[in-house]
Amino acid sequence: MAATILIADDDAVQRRLVENMVQKCGYEPLAVDSGDAAVALLTAPDAQAIDAVVLDLVMPGLDGLGVLAKMREAGLSIPVIVQTAHGGIDNVVSAMRAGAQDFVVKPVGLERLQVSLRNALNASALKGELQRIRHSREGRLTFADIITRSETMAAVLRTAQKAATSSIPVLIEGESGVGKELFARAIHGSGDRKSKPFVAVNCGAIPDNLVESILFGHEKGAFTGATERHMGKFVEASGGTLFLDEVGELPLAAQVKLLRALQEGTVEAVGGRKPVKVDVRIISATNRKLLDLVKSGAFREDLFYRLHVLPLTIPPLRMRREDIPHLLRHFLARIAAEENRIITGISGEAVAHLAQLDWPGNIRQLENTVYRAIVMSESDQLSLSDFPQTVGQAVPDGQLPHSEPLVVAPSTAPAMVSGSEIPIAPLANAGNLVMLTATGEVRPLEDMENEIIRFAISHYRGQMSEVARRLKIGRSTLYRKLDEAAANDSAEDGAQDAN
Repeated sequence: MAATILIADDDAVQRRLVENMVQKCGYEPLAVDSGDAAVALLTAPDAQAIDAVVLDLVMPGLDGLGVLAKMREAGLSIPVIVQTAHGGIDNVVSAMRAGAQDFVVKPVGLERLQVSLRNALNASALKGELQRIRHSREGRLTFADIITRSETMAAVLRTAQKAATSSIPVLIEGESGVGKELFARAIHGSGDRKSKPFVAVNCGAIPDNLVESILFGHEKGAFTGATERHMGKFVEASGGTLFLDEVGELPLAAQVKLLRALQEGTVEAVGGRKPVKVDVRIISATNRKLLDLVKSGAFREDLFYRLHVLPLTIPPLRMRREDIPHLLRHFLARIAAEENRIITGISGEAVAHLAQLDWPGNIRQLENTVYRAIVMSESDQLSLSDFPQTVGQAVPDGQLPHSEPLVVAPSTAPAMVSGSEIPIAPLANAGNLVMLTATGEVRPLEDMENEIIRFAISHYRGQMSEVARRLKIGRSTLYRKLDEAAANDSAEDGAQDAN
C-alpha cells in the first residue's frame, strides 16, 4: 500500500493536476475541496491514515493557515506542504511558523513536488522512529507507535486497546518476530499503569535452576552463590506490568509457584520466611500453541486458563503484506541515519519483490534484511541486487519462467520517480501481450493471466492495492494467484531437474 497524500484545494483544475502528479509519483491521492473538509477527514474518529498533506494556502472559509492551526490543536504531526499562487516571503514565514514542512508555488512542477513529498515523508518516518525508540525506553509506547495499515491487524488493535483499559491478563500469541513485546508495551503504555514499571522476562532464556530466583527473588545465603538479597521480577514490577515472554518454556515446578502468585497476589522468595504482597498486571506471550503443550502435559491446564483470559493473535507478516512498504520506509530512515549513510530510497522492483516473500522471521527478519542491504550497498538507492539472499525465494516481478517475454514500449518517464517516500525507478507505460507460442499455438490462459499480473505489478510500481483495484480482483486473490504461479514454476523446475 502506497503512502496516502491528502490534497486540499478549492480550485478544481489545480486540484486535479496535483492529484495526477501525486499519482505519477507513486502515491495514493485523496482530494478534498475545502479546508473544513480536510480537517473533518483528518480528525474523524475513524480517520483514514494520512501520510502527508498538500494544502492550498488561500481558500474560502477555512484557509490553509486555519487548517494548520486545527491540526496543531488536534495534536496531528502529519507533514504538510503548503502551496499558493502568492509566493511572498510573508506567506512563507507564516506557513512555516504555523507548522508547514515545505512551501511550493503554483503551478508546482512534478519534480519539485516529488522532492518535497519525498523529503517530508523521509523526515516524518525518521521522526516517528526516534519517537518510537524514546517511548519504548520511557515505557510510554502506545498503539500509535505500531506501524500497520493492514485490515487483518485492525481487529487485533481494537481488542488490544480495550484490554489496555483494564488489568485483565492478556496472552499474546504469534510467530517469532511479529512484535509481541511491542504490543505488550503498547498495552502497558496505554493503560492506567503507564507511569509504573514495565518488566520483561524471557522465560526461555532462564536456566531451569534459576527461574524461581529470578521471578520471585531470593534471600542472601539461600543457595550457593547467593551473596546478596535479590527482590525478583514480580516485586520489581509491582504496581506495573510483568511481561512473561515465551511463557510456554517455564518448567513445571516454576509453573506451580507462578499459578500461586497469580491466585493469591503474593510471592515467596527462595529462602524467604514469609510471602510478599505484589500488585502486577500479567501479559504473557508465546510463539507456540499453549493448548497443545497442555494436552502433552508440558504446561499446567489451570495456569493456562489463568493466562488465557484475553488471547491476542498477531498475524505473521505474510498475512499483512501491505505493511511491508511502510515498514521499509521506517527501517530505511532509521538505519540509514544510524549508519550515517545517505540512502535516497529503494527501487519499485525491490519493493514488489520483498512484498511477495513469506518472511518466516517476520518483521525482525525484514529489518535485518534492510540493515544488511544499507550497510553493503554501494549506491544511494537500494535495488533488487542489494537483497541477494532473497532473490531465490520468489519469482522476480516482471519475469515468468517458461513463458514468452513481455514486450514493452520505451519509457519516456523522468530518470527517477518517488513512491511511498521510497523512490521508484520508472517502468514501461505500455505493453504487448504475446498470445501465441513459438509453435503457433494459443498460449494457456493461466500463462497470459500471470503475465498480465506481473506487468501490472511493474506498471503500478509494486502498489499491490492499486494493482488489485485496476485488475478488479481482491488483494487476497492477487496474492493467491502470485503464490500459485510461484508454486507452479517451482514444480516445473523440479520436474526439469528430475529429467
